[in-house]
Amino acid sequence: MIFDLDSDITFPPAVYAEADGLLAIGGDLSVERLLNAYSSGIFPWFNQKDPILWWSPNPRPIIIPGKMRMTKSLAKLIKSNVFSLSIDKSFEAVIEACAKTLREGKAGTWITTEMKNAYVSLHKMGFCHSVEAWKDGKLVGGLYGVALGKAFFGESMFHSESNASKVAFYHLSEFLAINDFHFIDGQVSNPHLISLGAIEIDREDFLRRLQKALKFTTDNKIWKDN
Repeated sequence: MIFDLDSDITFPPAVYAEADGLLAIGGDLSVERLLNAYSSGIFPWFNQKDPILWWSPNPRPIIIPGKMRMTKSLAKLIKSNVFSLSIDKSFEAVIEACAKTLREGKAGTWITTEMKNAYVSLHKMGFCHSVEAWKDGKLVGGLYGVALGKAFFGESMFHSESNASKVAFYHLSEFLAINDFHFIDGQVSNPHLISLGAIEIDREDFLRRLQKALKFTTDNKIWKDN
């Protein structure tokens, strides 16, 4: 069954999600509800004209920090320092660029104005972060996601220069490894994530890993120091 949400920000257990991962409908994108969702292994994902939909897929793709899969050409590109990298330097520009990225075979974007405002609020509170790739002073790639405890939940990425988003993801992966993060949540599996080294685990395993990661305090300071 699909649960209807109201003003109560609590969620039904993620294990009750439908076969496609859909768990609930409705509610809002308040900071409190979003933090509760991510802490429960749930995330919002919906199209512009849809109601808010909440998901917990099974299986779930994760990437272990520091274990990103790289081709020889990508490794060479990273060593060349063609791109300069930064963290949280231009969050709103990154999410805006992600929102404008066209999805193959689909019109429009799932990153609505409501979604952008919600994640900007999370960013201002220190729970959402971006990694930027720059070339000649221009933002050419990046990504953003939510950090809680020792878990990072990837949301979206973009590039206007070939492989810029992959270099940004490598920078994120290494940064999270240095800071002992347990995993990067890819949310919905796809060939691109698998090519980066994602492994698919069942929902129960994901929820166990998540609870272990959430035993650690969310440290916002590490992002400000970079």
